[in-house]
Formats: sequence, structure tokens, C-alpha cells
Amino acid sequence: MMREANEEEIKNLNAAAEQQRAELQLQNDELDIANKDLDATNKAQASTILAQEETITAKEDVENQLDMVREHNELMDGQKDELNKELENASDYILRLEDKFFEAKKTSLDLLKQLKEAELEGDAMAEEVEMLKAYIIDLKSRIAVYIPVKGDTIDKKLAEYINNYPDRQKLKIMFMRESEGVY
Repeated sequence: MMREANEEEIKNLNAAAEQQRAELQLQNDELDIANKDLDATNKAQASTILAQEETITAKEDVENQLDMVREHNELMDGQKDELNKELENASDYILRLEDKFFEAKKTSLDLLKQLKEAELEGDAMAEEVEMLKAYIIDLKSRIAVYIPVKGDTIDKKLAEYINNYPDRQKLKIMFMRESEGVY
């Protein structure tokens, strides 16, 4: 009986062990499923972490580029200020040149006016001088010692010489014109 009881107990123990093994297998299967779920979650989180790390790296790159752009902008602002100063200086220089040019043109116009006035006065004076010369010649011809034949250039020159001779009183004319160029 004891043997039967032992066998019965072994059967019970085997059944209990089998039930425990089945339960443990079930738990093991559940744990495997949970483990697979955790592995999938882990992989998803790992890929999320990689994506976030890439985003962080991209953000750092953008920040670095932003810093470089800011530095470049500061440099450009400095150069822009320098160019604006140069432009102001050039504008001032051009304005001074324009003022000088305007003054030179104004002076030139004044000088041209004066020159025109002088020419007009000179023309008037030249006309007056010519009138006086003609008047003097007329007077000389009235008191002329020798009167030339009109149209004879040689006779005219001879008359000028004789009539303009400095000491006319000592001058004795001892010739007579016969024809052009013959005396």
C-alpha cells in the first residue's frame, strides 16, 4: 500500500509538476510575448532616439550656421557702414566739385561777357580809328604838296612819301608824272 500510496503521490506530484510546467510554460510564453513586445518597443525607442539624435545634430549644425551667418552679417554691416562713409565723402567731394565747376562756369560767362563788351567797344574804337585815319588823310590831301592820280598805286605811294616827308619846306619837287610809272 505504501507503494501504491507512493505511486499515487508520485502521480499526484507528476500531475502537479506537469501542471506547474504547463503553467510555467504559459508564463514563459507570456514572458516571451512580453519580451518580444519590449524588444519591439525598445527598437522603436532606439529608432526614435536615433531620429532625435539626428535632429539634435541637425539643430547644432543649423545653430553653427546661424552663428556663422550672424558673424558674416556683422562683418557685412561693418563694411556697409564703411561704404556709406565713403559714399558720403564721395558725395561731398562731388558737391564741392560741382560748386567749383559752377563758379568756374560763372566766371567763364562773366569773362565772355566782358570779352564781348570789349569786342563791341573795340569794334566801335576800330571804326572810330578808321574814321580818324580817313579824316587825317582827307586833311593831308587838302594840304598836300603832291596830289596823286586816282587809281595809280605807285603814284599814291609816291604822294604818301612826299606828303609825309618830315621836313617839307626843304623838299623841292623837280619831276612831273607823264604816265603810269613814268616821271
